[in-house]
Amino acid sequence: MQYFAPDPDLAELVSTLYIASFPVTAFDEQERADRPQLRMRLNDIAGEYHLPDGSILQASGATIIGPTSGPVRAISHGPVYLIGMGLMPGGWATLMGPDAAHYVDRAIDATQLFGDWILAMGRSIAAAADDGARIAMMQHVAREIMRHGDPAPLWFTRVVDQWLMASPSPLLTDLVAATHMSIRSVERMTKRFYGLPPKLLARKYRALRAASALSRGESLDNGALADAFYDQSHLIREVKQFAGATPGKLAHPSDYTRATTEGRHQLAGQVSPLISDT
Repeated sequence: MQYFAPDPDLAELVSTLYIASFPVTAFDEQERADRPQLRMRLNDIAGEYHLPDGSILQASGATIIGPTSGPVRAISHGPVYLIGMGLMPGGWATLMGPDAAHYVDRAIDATQLFGDWILAMGRSIAAAADDGARIAMMQHVAREIMRHGDPAPLWFTRVVDQWLMASPSPLLTDLVAATHMSIRSVERMTKRFYGLPPKLLARKYRALRAASALSRGESLDNGALADAFYDQSHLIREVKQFAGATPGKLAHPSDYTRATTEGRHQLAGQVSPLISDT
């Protein structure tokens, strides 16, 4: 699992780019609640995604997964080989426009938006000389698909991201004050760009910070993150809801969970802490 920071011009639209290559006979893993993803399959192995709303999508050559509020079960019936990118809230809103909020906990075949062009790009990426060329081509894909959308108000996503980073349990009143908007307007815009209302969004990132730290072998016994949970049972409930596993299980993560957590964390200093720490 290799992670790459996006070029500066994409930094507020794309969180990370990644190449996943697992030469296994079958793959069945829980993925935590996450940002939206665009994934392109680089081989012809069938698979599917089991979404938090109970729906199942057969993985196509190119798949868009919306922002998720709970774990996603990813299945491949053979070796995994794909390239993908996480979408920042500004990138998600630019891509999906006013429909962004309708794809929370859902996934769609990307050809519904882009036609066969996206599949042709996937074939070209698969045939590229090396991973560096593949990542460069994937960033070209990002620029192309964003070019046709209406730019999102990045001032708002910057304020929300700062709010989420300021504290493990940020207060809604602080976000309202920072945006100079009404609570109703803040909730409406947060749901559109992030997929969740502010309070649930704060809970999601608090749980993901804890889950990522546990997966890296770090202790939550002391510090602000530990104090953000009322007690051990509260920690267990929240982490399981958003990461799909208990803290005890995350302390002994699967190879896939460890690879994704450590891969993002290695980008610290190159991407926002909201990305590298979750």
